[in-house]
Amino acid sequence: MEPDKKQADSRPLEARAAVLSELVGYQEGSIVSRTIIDKKTGTVTLFAFAAGQGLSEHTAPYDALVHVLDGEVEITIAGKPLHVKTGEAVIMPANQPHALRALTNFKMVLTMIRS
Repeated sequence: MEPDKKQADSRPLEARAAVLSELVGYQEGSIVSRTIIDKKTGTVTLFAFAAGQGLSEHTAPYDALVHVLDGEVEITIAGKPLHVKTGEAVIMPANQPHALRALTNFKMVLTMIRS
């Protein structure tokens, strides 16, 4: 498994342009996350999953948007598997069981809006 060639940029994002996929790096056998917005109304979090890593089935009380920045992931929502790849996005509906499994190294932006 090859690590990111660039080290993740840890500077705050306020008032500057950034390439989101460069803000979090892969670590062999791990899931790495970086919260970039954490407000009462919602969160935006970057994730980097090593191939084979995942999140077991769970539910969340809010809709969540997954936008894949790099790689491929299988996202299962209410028992239905979806193959999602770079550039694609999917909404995981509130209160629906969902799980993720990295098919390759993959990075995503997870946006949750609280209602």
